Amino acid sequence: MQTEKISISLAASLVQFIENYKITKKCKSRSQVIELALDWLRFQELQEAYPEASTEINQDWELPIRYER
Repeated sequence: MQTEKISISLAASLVQFIENYKITKKCKSRSQVIELALDWLRFQELQEAYPEASTEINQDWELPIRYER
């Protein structure tokens, strides 16, 4: 996986939470904690998008398929 380095500013309480999480969950780094949090946010976005997407039915794509033998 290709990575990029970024710099962020966080409240001291968030940094402490990240550090505590890293220790208690045995994460390799603070970056890993942030990656886990972002993966969870991405998952939540997908969870919200799936029901909406399932209601968007395009009738042009709803063609019957006929199987001939």
